Amino acid sequence: MQSDNPSAAILVIGDEILSGRTREGNAHHLAQVLTATGFDLREIRIVADDQDQIVEAVRALDKSLGGAFDLLFTSGGIGPTHDDITADSVAIAHGTTAEVNEAARALLQERCERMGTELTLNRLRMARIPLGATLIDNAVSAAPGFSIGNTHVMAGVPEVFRGMVDWLIPRLAAGRPVRSETVEVRRGESDVAEELKAVAAEFPDVSMGSYPYHDERGWGTNLVVRGLDADRVAVAMAELKRRLSL
Repeated sequence: MQSDNPSAAILVIGDEILSGRTREGNAHHLAQVLTATGFDLREIRIVADDQDQIVEAVRALDKSLGGAFDLLFTSGGIGPTHDDITADSVAIAHGTTAEVNEAARALLQERCERMGTELTLNRLRMARIPLGATLIDNAVSAAPGFSIGNTHVMAGVPEVFRGMVDWLIPRLAAGRPVRSETVEVRRGESDVAEELKAVAAEFPDVSMGSYPYHDERGWGTNLVVRGLDADRVAVAMAELKRRLSL
């Protein structure tokens, strides 16, 4: 499937992901949102809480830095603890430094006053933003994410991450949402491979995939047709069903 939609990558940052301590779900959520809103996700990468790795990955993935993709979204590493180094690392990648942002400080101060807590130095770390960046709203806990170049930096806490995504995505220039249709067959993947191959050759402008599964009734396969034109997706699916006698 050929697409003129903006290309995107997701960079997940955190030792807890790589160790298996935390199950990663932010990239899965964002992938669904990007597909539904007209962005072409091409890569998901996971790195440790390591400055060199983060800098290298940002430079490799953000087209504004000579990287591969139009947009880069990151998750994790902008909290209040010593190992939250994403802001500094992204700043280095973009050739600047991270400092306390007064607008971010005001947001945190207002929340602390509302909650009856103190804006400690640790909490203030969450107001450190690369110079030149703009803030991403956080309706859950106030501490903002930020955008710099084509890099959009968001929190790792799932609820906060999703709130940031909801705020950010409508503000980006999107392409056309991907349309898809799925049919389930109670046959193994190899038993439908020839028909799928034939239809894929006939409809090179759409994408076709087969996703096998096994349950108490035996093997089955979900066949998915995806494309930017809903009518072409429907025609391709109809031809696939015809060939499979469904």
